[in-house]
This record gives sequence, C-alpha cells and structure tokens, in this order.
Amino acid sequence: MHRPDDANALTELIPRYVTPGRRYLRLGGGLLRPEVADRAAFLRELSEAASRITDAELGVLLDKGGWRERKTAAWFVAVNGRIRFRDTLGALLLASESPNAGRAYCVALTCLGTEADAAYLIAYLDRYLLRPDLDYDQSEALGALLCLDEALGTDHATRFIEPRGLWWRFCADIPAGAVVPPPQHAQRFMGQMCALAIESARSGSP
Repeated sequence: MHRPDDANALTELIPRYVTPGRRYLRLGGGLLRPEVADRAAFLRELSEAASRITDAELGVLLDKGGWRERKTAAWFVAVNGRIRFRDTLGALLLASESPNAGRAYCVALTCLGTEADAAYLIAYLDRYLLRPDLDYDQSEALGALLCLDEALGTDHATRFIEPRGLWWRFCADIPAGAVVPPPQHAQRFMGQMCALAIESARSGSP
C-alpha cells in the first residue's frame, strides 16, 4: 500500500524518470527507424534508469500515474525483468483505460516471458476481440502472444487466428478506415519491440 504522499512523490518522479529526453514519447516503434542516430545512447540511458528506479517508485508510477508514467514504468519492467509487477501490468492491460500505454504492457509481459504472462494476453484477447469499438491494443496483444508461443513452445494463439477465430471477426467488425496488421506482422513488430528492451538491458550490463 502506498503512502498518502504518493501524489507528491509522483510529481518528483516524473522529471527524474518520465520526461528526460522526451523518454515517454520515444518508447515505441519510432526507435526502429533507421534514421534514429542516438538509439544506442537512448537505450543505455533507459537501462540505467530502469536499474536505478526502486520498486516503490515503480509502484507510484503505475498506481498514481497517467498513461505517460505507466508506459514508461512498463518499459522499465521489460528492461529490468521485475516480475513482481506482472499482475499490476496485467490488470492495467485488462482495464484498457486508454489507447496509449497498452503496447508497453504487452512488451513487458512478453519480456517477462512465462505462461502467467501469456494468460493475461489471452484474457485480453478473449475480452477485447469482442470489442471492435475499442480498437486499442488487440494487434499488439496478439503479436505478443505469438511471440510467447514461439518462445515457450505453446499454441495459445491458434484459436484466435484459425479461419473462424475471433481475430478475423474483430478485423471484419472494426470501424471503417481502421487498419490492423496481419498476425505475422504483429508478431514481427512485437518481437522488434522486445529486442529493443533486451538491447537496453544488455547495454547496462558490466
């Protein structure tokens, strides 16, 4: 349980961990662009911050923060492998309160890399593939689950992408103009996101 002064703590943590170098904005697919010249330096700084932040501080970002703070905290979990935050991230993913942080939750769960993490992704897909009006993170969750299936030797994603699976029903029902990637593209993208987290973690190793 957090202390009553957590709101003040959040105000102090944001400039230390969330906004330096526009960190919260840069955590995502933009880092994959070939023209990004400072990727290695950014990932090294991310690793240093992920190692420096305490569990209590992470808890404040996730519990009291908005999407910027939660997105950044999820990447810290991905880089630093802090499994104690699995259930918190899983609950935030399932709550699906906004379209801005879910991808980061999926990255973190994939990097943690166990059946327990897959269970949250499965639960998300079971719930939100039935909600094409909430087209937030379905492709990221599917891509993450496909990555975990490959890593764990499991087959959880098959029922979603088989010919009559929920994935295709979701794709057919999303609002006009919305675009979702094919499953293999979603898997490749999430794999690239996780590779960034792994690269960041390694950059901070002695």
